[in-house]
Amino acid sequence: MKGNLIALSQGITLVESTKEEDESKASELIQKIYPKSGKSIRIGITGVPGVGKSTFIESFGMHLIQKGYKVAVLAVDPSSEITKGSILGDKTRMNELSQSENAFIRPTASSGSLGGVARKSRETIFLCEAAGFDVILIETVGVGQSEIEVNSMTDFFLLLMLAGAGDELQGIKRGIMEMADLILINKADGDNVKRANLARQEYENAVHYLPPKRKFWFPKVETSSSVSNDKMDKIISIIDDFKSKCQTNNEFQSNRLKQDIFWFEKSVEKGLIHLMESNKELLKQKELLLDQIQKGELDSFRASDILIQKFKEKYNGI
Repeated sequence: MKGNLIALSQGITLVESTKEEDESKASELIQKIYPKSGKSIRIGITGVPGVGKSTFIESFGMHLIQKGYKVAVLAVDPSSEITKGSILGDKTRMNELSQSENAFIRPTASSGSLGGVARKSRETIFLCEAAGFDVILIETVGVGQSEIEVNSMTDFFLLLMLAGAGDELQGIKRGIMEMADLILINKADGDNVKRANLARQEYENAVHYLPPKRKFWFPKVETSSSVSNDKMDKIISIIDDFKSKCQTNNEFQSNRLKQDIFWFEKSVEKGLIHLMESNKELLKQKELLLDQIQKGELDSFRASDILIQKFKEKYNGI
Protein backbone atom coordinates (compact mmCIF):
# COMPACT_ATOMS: atom_id res chain seq x y z
CA MET A 1 0.00 0.00 0.00
CA LYS A 2 2.92 2.34 0.78
CA GLY A 3 4.16 2.05 -2.82
CA ASN A 4 0.69 2.89 -4.12
CA LEU A 5 0.53 6.00 -1.90
CA ILE A 6 3.90 7.20 -3.17
CA ALA A 7 2.79 6.69 -6.79
CA LEU A 8 -0.51 8.43 -6.00
CA SER A 9 1.28 11.43 -4.49
CA GLN A 10 3.55 11.65 -7.51
CA GLY A 11 0.56 11.47 -9.86
CA ILE A 12 -1.29 14.23 -8.01
CA THR A 13 1.82 16.42 -7.98
CA LEU A 14 2.03 16.02 -11.76
CA VAL A 15 -1.67 16.80 -12.24
CA GLU A 16 -1.49 19.88 -9.99
CA SER A 17 1.64 21.22 -11.68
CA THR A 18 1.26 24.57 -13.41
CA LYS A 19 4.26 23.94 -15.66
CA GLU A 20 3.30 23.87 -19.32
CA GLU A 21 5.54 20.87 -20.03
CA ASP A 22 3.66 18.80 -17.41
CA GLU A 23 0.19 19.38 -18.85
CA SER A 24 0.45 16.80 -21.65
CA LYS A 25 1.94 14.23 -19.25
CA ALA A 26 -0.88 14.85 -16.77
CA SER A 27 -3.47 14.50 -19.54
CA GLU A 28 -1.98 11.16 -20.63
CA LEU A 29 -1.98 9.94 -17.02
CA ILE A 30 -5.66 10.80 -16.50
CA GLN A 31 -6.64 9.06 -19.77
CA LYS A 32 -4.72 5.98 -18.68
CA ILE A 33 -6.26 5.66 -15.20
CA TYR A 34 -9.78 6.89 -16.09
CA PRO A 35 -11.16 3.38 -16.86
CA LYS A 36 -10.09 2.30 -13.35
CA SER A 37 -11.89 5.17 -11.63
CA GLY A 38 -15.53 5.74 -10.71
CA LYS A 39 -16.01 2.97 -8.16
CA SER A 40 -15.99 5.06 -4.98
CA ILE A 41 -18.63 7.11 -3.19
CA ARG A 42 -17.65 10.77 -3.40
CA ILE A 43 -18.75 12.85 -0.42
CA GLY A 44 -18.52 16.64 -0.27
CA ILE A 45 -18.29 18.12 3.23
CA THR A 46 -18.78 21.80 4.00
CA GLY A 47 -19.80 24.06 6.86
CA VAL A 48 -19.13 27.38 8.53
CA PRO A 49 -15.59 28.04 9.82
CA GLY A 50 -15.23 26.59 13.31
CA VAL A 51 -17.94 23.98 12.83
CA GLY A 52 -15.36 21.21 13.27
CA LYS A 53 -14.98 19.89 9.72
CA SER A 54 -11.45 18.54 10.16
CA THR A 55 -12.23 16.91 13.53
CA PHE A 56 -15.39 15.35 12.12
CA ILE A 57 -13.57 14.06 9.04
CA GLU A 58 -10.90 12.42 11.18
CA SER A 59 -13.48 10.67 13.39
CA PHE A 60 -15.67 9.70 10.43
CA GLY A 61 -12.67 8.56 8.40
CA MET A 62 -11.32 6.38 11.19
CA HIS A 63 -14.78 4.84 11.65
CA LEU A 64 -14.96 4.04 7.94
CA ILE A 65 -11.52 2.41 8.08
CA GLN A 66 -12.62 0.27 11.03
CA LYS A 67 -15.50 -0.88 8.80
CA GLY A 68 -13.00 -2.00 6.18
CA TYR A 69 -13.07 0.98 3.81
CA LYS A 70 -10.07 2.79 2.33
CA VAL A 71 -10.50 6.55 2.71
CA ALA A 72 -9.00 9.46 0.77
CA VAL A 73 -9.42 13.00 2.05
CA LEU A 74 -8.97 16.01 -0.22
CA ALA A 75 -8.77 18.90 2.22
CA VAL A 76 -8.75 22.27 0.50
CA ASP A 77 -7.11 25.16 2.38
CA PRO A 78 -8.03 28.79 1.62
CA SER A 79 -5.34 30.75 -0.21
CA SER A 80 -4.49 34.30 0.77
CA GLU A 81 -5.75 36.85 -1.75
CA ILE A 82 -2.64 38.92 -0.95
CA THR A 83 0.22 36.39 -0.84
CA LYS A 84 -1.58 33.54 -2.71
CA GLY A 85 -0.17 31.19 -0.06
CA SER A 86 -2.00 28.82 2.31
CA ILE A 87 -1.24 27.03 5.56
CA LEU A 88 -2.13 23.49 4.39
CA GLY A 89 -2.63 22.43 7.99
CA ASP A 90 -5.43 19.87 7.68
CA LYS A 91 -3.01 16.94 7.66
CA THR A 92 -1.65 17.99 11.06
CA ARG A 93 -5.20 18.36 12.42
CA MET A 94 -6.01 14.79 11.35
CA ASN A 95 -3.12 13.19 13.19
CA GLU A 96 -4.61 9.72 13.76
CA LEU A 97 -6.14 9.43 10.28
CA SER A 98 -2.94 10.58 8.57
CA GLN A 99 -1.03 7.70 10.19
CA SER A 100 -3.41 4.99 8.97
CA GLU A 101 -2.14 2.89 6.06
CA ASN A 102 -5.69 2.78 4.69
CA ALA A 103 -6.04 6.55 4.53
CA PHE A 104 -4.64 9.20 2.22
CA ILE A 105 -4.85 12.92 2.99
CA ARG A 106 -4.04 15.54 0.41
CA PRO A 107 -4.17 19.17 1.59
CA THR A 108 -4.34 21.50 -1.39
CA ALA A 109 -4.42 25.27 -1.75
CA SER A 110 -7.68 26.59 -3.19
CA SER A 111 -5.76 29.27 -5.13
CA GLY A 112 -8.86 31.42 -5.34
CA SER A 113 -10.94 28.72 -7.04
CA LEU A 114 -14.71 28.93 -6.97
CA GLY A 115 -16.21 27.16 -3.98
CA GLY A 116 -12.83 26.71 -2.34
CA VAL A 117 -12.13 23.68 -4.49
CA ALA A 118 -8.72 23.40 -6.09
CA ARG A 119 -8.68 23.49 -9.91
CA LYS A 120 -7.44 19.92 -10.17
CA SER A 121 -9.61 18.35 -7.45
CA ARG A 122 -11.65 16.34 -9.95
CA GLU A 123 -8.57 14.77 -11.54
CA THR A 124 -7.28 13.99 -8.04
CA ILE A 125 -10.52 12.12 -7.33
CA PHE A 126 -9.93 9.89 -10.37
CA LEU A 127 -6.37 9.16 -9.23
CA CYS A 128 -7.53 8.23 -5.72
CA GLU A 129 -10.22 5.91 -7.12
CA ALA A 130 -7.74 4.25 -9.47
CA ALA A 131 -5.47 3.71 -6.43
CA GLY A 132 -8.24 1.68 -4.77
CA PHE A 133 -9.89 4.11 -2.33
CA ASP A 134 -13.56 3.32 -1.63
CA VAL A 135 -14.60 6.64 -0.06
CA ILE A 136 -13.44 10.08 -1.20
CA LEU A 137 -14.10 12.92 1.25
CA ILE A 138 -13.76 16.44 -0.14
CA GLU A 139 -13.60 19.19 2.46
CA THR A 140 -14.30 22.67 1.14
CA VAL A 141 -13.12 25.99 2.56
CA GLY A 142 -16.53 26.68 4.06
CA VAL A 143 -19.89 28.38 3.68
CA GLY A 144 -19.77 31.89 2.28
CA GLN A 145 -18.45 31.01 -1.20
CA SER A 146 -20.25 29.27 -4.02
CA GLU A 147 -20.29 25.50 -3.49
CA ILE A 148 -21.38 24.70 -7.05
CA GLU A 149 -18.08 23.11 -8.01
CA VAL A 150 -17.89 20.67 -5.09
CA ASN A 151 -21.53 19.74 -5.67
CA SER A 152 -20.68 19.04 -9.32
CA MET A 153 -17.96 16.50 -8.51
CA THR A 154 -19.52 14.55 -5.63
CA ASP A 155 -22.33 12.02 -5.18
CA PHE A 156 -23.39 13.02 -1.67
CA PHE A 157 -23.31 16.49 -0.10
CA LEU A 158 -22.95 16.76 3.68
CA LEU A 159 -23.47 20.05 5.50
CA LEU A 160 -22.17 20.56 9.04
CA MET A 161 -23.94 23.17 11.17
CA LEU A 162 -23.71 24.45 14.74
CA ALA A 163 -26.52 24.96 17.23
CA GLY A 164 -27.16 28.63 17.98
CA ALA A 165 -24.92 29.94 15.21
CA GLY A 166 -26.96 33.14 15.03
CA ASP A 167 -29.38 34.77 12.60
CA GLU A 168 -26.54 36.46 10.71
CA LEU A 169 -25.90 33.15 8.90
CA GLN A 170 -29.45 32.61 7.70
CA GLY A 171 -28.82 34.19 4.29
CA ILE A 172 -26.04 31.76 3.40
CA LYS A 173 -27.64 28.75 5.04
CA ARG A 174 -30.52 28.47 2.56
CA GLY A 175 -28.44 28.22 -0.61
CA ILE A 176 -26.20 25.54 0.87
CA MET A 177 -29.10 23.70 2.51
CA GLU A 178 -30.74 23.28 -0.88
CA MET A 179 -27.68 21.32 -2.01
CA ALA A 180 -27.40 19.17 1.12
CA ASP A 181 -28.33 15.48 1.21
CA LEU A 182 -27.56 15.32 4.93
CA ILE A 183 -27.39 18.13 7.49
CA LEU A 184 -25.46 17.37 10.67
CA ILE A 185 -25.72 19.54 13.78
CA ASN A 186 -22.16 19.05 14.98
CA LYS A 187 -20.59 19.23 18.46
CA ALA A 188 -23.67 17.62 20.02
CA ASP A 189 -21.91 16.67 23.24
CA GLY A 190 -21.69 17.79 26.87
CA ASP A 191 -23.81 20.81 27.70
CA ASN A 192 -24.54 21.35 24.00
CA VAL A 193 -26.68 18.22 23.49
CA LYS A 194 -29.98 19.92 24.30
CA ARG A 195 -29.25 22.90 22.02
CA ALA A 196 -28.18 20.54 19.23
CA ASN A 197 -31.41 18.54 19.46
CA LEU A 198 -33.48 21.75 19.35
CA ALA A 199 -31.49 22.91 16.30
CA ARG A 200 -32.12 19.56 14.61
CA GLN A 201 -35.88 20.04 15.01
CA GLU A 202 -35.63 23.57 13.58
CA TYR A 203 -33.67 22.38 10.55
CA GLU A 204 -36.04 19.45 10.00
CA ASN A 205 -38.88 21.96 9.81
CA ALA A 206 -36.87 24.28 7.56
CA VAL A 207 -35.95 21.67 4.92
CA HIS A 208 -39.64 20.97 4.29
CA TYR A 209 -39.93 24.45 2.78
CA LEU A 210 -37.02 23.95 0.39
CA PRO A 211 -37.40 22.57 -3.15
CA PRO A 212 -36.32 18.89 -3.22
CA LYS A 213 -32.93 18.27 -4.82
CA ARG A 214 -33.90 14.73 -5.84
CA LYS A 215 -37.31 13.11 -6.36
CA PHE A 216 -36.45 10.02 -4.33
CA TRP A 217 -34.45 11.59 -1.50
CA PHE A 218 -35.49 14.08 1.16
CA PRO A 219 -32.56 15.69 3.08
CA LYS A 220 -31.93 14.04 6.43
CA VAL A 221 -31.08 16.00 9.59
CA GLU A 222 -29.07 14.45 12.42
CA THR A 223 -26.84 15.47 15.31
CA SER A 224 -23.22 14.38 15.51
CA SER A 225 -20.27 14.45 17.88
CA SER A 226 -16.64 13.80 17.08
CA VAL A 227 -16.09 13.22 20.80
CA SER A 228 -18.60 10.44 21.46
CA ASN A 229 -18.71 9.02 17.88
CA ASP A 230 -22.09 7.47 18.73
CA LYS A 231 -23.73 8.64 15.48
CA MET A 232 -21.10 7.45 13.00
CA ASP A 233 -22.88 4.17 12.26
CA LYS A 234 -26.11 6.10 11.64
CA ILE A 235 -24.35 8.47 9.23
CA ILE A 236 -22.84 5.55 7.29
CA SER A 237 -26.27 3.88 7.18
CA ILE A 238 -27.84 7.07 5.73
CA ILE A 239 -25.15 7.29 3.02
CA ASP A 240 -25.55 3.57 2.19
CA ASP A 241 -29.32 4.05 1.92
CA PHE A 242 -28.79 7.06 -0.34
CA LYS A 243 -26.41 5.14 -2.60
CA SER A 244 -28.80 2.19 -2.83
CA LYS A 245 -31.72 4.42 -3.81
CA CYS A 246 -29.55 6.24 -6.36
CA GLN A 247 -28.64 2.96 -8.00
CA THR A 248 -32.26 1.76 -7.95
CA ASN A 249 -33.42 4.98 -9.63
CA ASN A 250 -30.48 5.02 -12.06
CA GLU A 251 -29.54 8.37 -10.54
CA PHE A 252 -25.95 7.48 -9.66
CA GLN A 253 -24.59 7.19 -13.20
CA SER A 254 -27.02 9.79 -14.54
CA ASN A 255 -25.71 12.36 -12.06
CA ARG A 256 -22.10 11.56 -12.92
CA LEU A 257 -22.87 11.91 -16.62
CA LYS A 258 -24.26 15.40 -15.94
CA GLN A 259 -21.09 16.17 -14.02
CA ASP A 260 -18.95 15.00 -16.94
CA ILE A 261 -20.84 17.37 -19.26
CA PHE A 262 -20.46 20.23 -16.75
CA TRP A 263 -16.70 19.70 -16.52
CA PHE A 264 -16.38 19.28 -20.28
CA GLU A 265 -17.86 22.75 -20.68
CA LYS A 266 -15.60 24.15 -17.93
CA SER A 267 -12.55 22.64 -19.63
CA VAL A 268 -13.55 24.13 -22.99
CA GLU A 269 -13.99 27.56 -21.37
CA LYS A 270 -10.60 27.28 -19.71
CA GLY A 271 -8.96 26.19 -22.97
CA LEU A 272 -10.47 29.09 -24.94
CA ILE A 273 -9.36 31.62 -22.32
CA HIS A 274 -5.86 30.12 -22.36
CA LEU A 275 -5.84 30.29 -26.16
CA MET A 276 -6.79 33.95 -26.09
CA GLU A 277 -4.35 34.95 -23.37
CA SER A 278 -1.47 33.09 -25.04
CA ASN A 279 -1.90 35.22 -28.16
CA LYS A 280 0.14 38.44 -27.82
CA GLU A 281 -2.05 40.42 -30.23
CA LEU A 282 -5.30 39.52 -28.42
CA LEU A 283 -3.69 40.06 -25.02
CA LYS A 284 -2.60 43.55 -26.07
CA GLN A 285 -6.13 44.24 -27.34
CA LYS A 286 -7.55 43.10 -24.01
CA GLU A 287 -5.22 45.45 -22.10
CA LEU A 288 -6.23 48.38 -24.32
CA LEU A 289 -9.92 47.65 -23.75
CA LEU A 290 -9.40 47.40 -19.99
CA ASP A 291 -7.67 50.77 -20.06
CA GLN A 292 -10.64 52.29 -21.93
CA ILE A 293 -13.07 50.83 -19.39
CA GLN A 294 -11.06 52.27 -16.49
CA LYS A 295 -11.03 55.72 -18.16
CA GLY A 296 -14.81 55.55 -18.70
CA GLU A 297 -14.40 55.67 -22.48
CA LEU A 298 -16.04 52.28 -23.07
CA ASP A 299 -18.58 50.14 -21.26
CA SER A 300 -17.73 46.54 -20.33
CA PHE A 301 -20.43 45.04 -22.59
CA ARG A 302 -19.16 46.77 -25.73
CA ALA A 303 -15.55 45.98 -24.76
CA SER A 304 -16.29 42.25 -24.44
CA ASP A 305 -18.06 42.27 -27.82
CA ILE A 306 -15.00 43.86 -29.44
CA LEU A 307 -12.60 41.32 -27.90
CA ILE A 308 -14.77 38.34 -28.87
CA GLN A 309 -14.99 39.67 -32.44
CA LYS A 310 -11.19 40.00 -32.58
CA PHE A 311 -10.93 36.43 -31.30
CA LYS A 312 -13.26 35.20 -34.07
CA GLU A 313 -11.28 37.05 -36.73
CA LYS A 314 -8.02 35.65 -35.43
CA TYR A 315 -9.09 32.01 -35.39
CA ASN A 316 -11.76 31.95 -38.12
CA GLY A 317 -11.29 28.93 -40.34
CA ILE A 318 -8.60 27.29 -38.20
